[in-house]
Amino acid sequence: MRVYVPLTLPGLAEAYRTGALGDGPFLAYAVTPALREWYLSDDIEELEYAALSRAALASLRLLAADAGAPRRRVVVAVDVSDDAASTDPDRGLDPAALGEVRVAGAVRLAEAAAVHVDAADAEADVTAAADALPAADGGDDDARFTVDGAEDHELLWYATQEIPLLIG
Repeated sequence: MRVYVPLTLPGLAEAYRTGALGDGPFLAYAVTPALREWYLSDDIEELEYAALSRAALASLRLLAADAGAPRRRVVVAVDVSDDAASTDPDRGLDPAALGEVRVAGAVRLAEAAAVHVDAADAEADVTAAADALPAADGGDDDARFTVDGAEDHELLWYATQEIPLLIG
């Protein structure tokens, strides 16, 4: 199963330093039954993109909690065994938890398939989105529009060999 792990650039640097994305359990996103039902598509590429987008939003939440992190969303794509990732049945239909999985064990960064990161030109919109996130969560439509503005930026694909360039 491919999972998408939300991080920040400092989180990616730490994963690079330690060689591990996490010791488990940790939060990731994947194509879950609830995500399939919500997205209403059988196209696996579209579903994977939806899971990646959910992880990008989770990365934005990490940025909102870490004012010192560079304002670029980071998502690491990694394949884990099907039994390593599970959904919480109590949160399965919660719109905030669509695609959410818990990865049970340690995952080595060397197992990652790719890294997705915002381009530098997204930083202003990502900064505004991270700042607006609390108000958007509270129902403010203008803040929601600002948060959605970050989603207008596609995350760029990087090979894992390029991680030193991203964190350097």
